[in-house]
Amino acid sequence: MEQGGPCDGLCRFRIHLGMRGDCPLPAGDGVDAMVGNRIWFGGLFTSSGRRRQINAEKTFELSPVQEALRALWSASFPDAELSSLISEQWKDMGWQGPNPSTDFRGCGFVGLENLLFFATTYPASYQRLLLKKQGMRATWEYPFAVAGVNVSYMLIQLLELNAERPKSLPGINFIKVLSEHEEAFDVLYCIAFEMMDAQWLAMRASYMQFKDVLEATKQQLERELSLEDVNGIRDIPAYNLLYK
Repeated sequence: MEQGGPCDGLCRFRIHLGMRGDCPLPAGDGVDAMVGNRIWFGGLFTSSGRRRQINAEKTFELSPVQEALRALWSASFPDAELSSLISEQWKDMGWQGPNPSTDFRGCGFVGLENLLFFATTYPASYQRLLLKKQGMRATWEYPFAVAGVNVSYMLIQLLELNAERPKSLPGINFIKVLSEHEEAFDVLYCIAFEMMDAQWLAMRASYMQFKDVLEATKQQLERELSLEDVNGIRDIPAYNLLYK
C-alpha cells in the first residue's frame, strides 16, 4: 500500500477496533475520536500512535463502557432492573464476579461490544444461549458471558487480526467477507458462539472441558472459512444457525 493511499477493508477494520498498525491515516479529529473507542487486547493506541496499558477498573469508569454495560443488561434481562454497575446480579449473566471488568482484561471493550451486538441483532439466538434453553445441559454449565469473551479472543487469534497481514486462508477469506459486510466480525462472532454451544451439546461437555469445546469450535470455523466459495458472511455454512 502506498503511503497516504486509501485504507483497504482490513485497515479500516483495525482503525474501527482502535488499531493503527502501519495503515496511513487521514488527518483530522474524526480519526482521533474513532481510535480508542475499542480496546485491543487490553490496551489501546493513543492519538500519537503509542500503545499504553489499560487498568481494567479505570477503563470501566468511562461513560461509553458504562452505557454499553447497562445496554447489555437491559437486552439480556429486560424485566429486571440492574441495581448497580458493580452488583452480584452480573453473575446471572455468567460473569465470574460482581464487576464485569475483571473478566475483560484479556480482550477489552471488543468482547463487550460483541456481546451487545449479539443481544440486539439476534435476540432469539442470544436468549436461547444465555438461558440455556436447548438440549441436555450439563450440571456444571459454562458461564455465558465469560465464554463470550473467550469466543472474541479465539476469533482474533484465528483471523490473525494482530498481525500485519493474515497469512492463513481463514484470515485471507475474512478480508473478502469484511469488504462486503462492515459488521462481518460481529456477525462471525455470533456464528462462532452458536457453533460453540452446538459443540458443547454434541460433546456432552461440562465446565472442565470448555477449552476442548472452544478448540473444536475453532477448528470447525477454520474449515468453514477455508472454503473456496466463501465471499460473504452468508456463505459460511454455520450462518444458518442464527435467527432473530
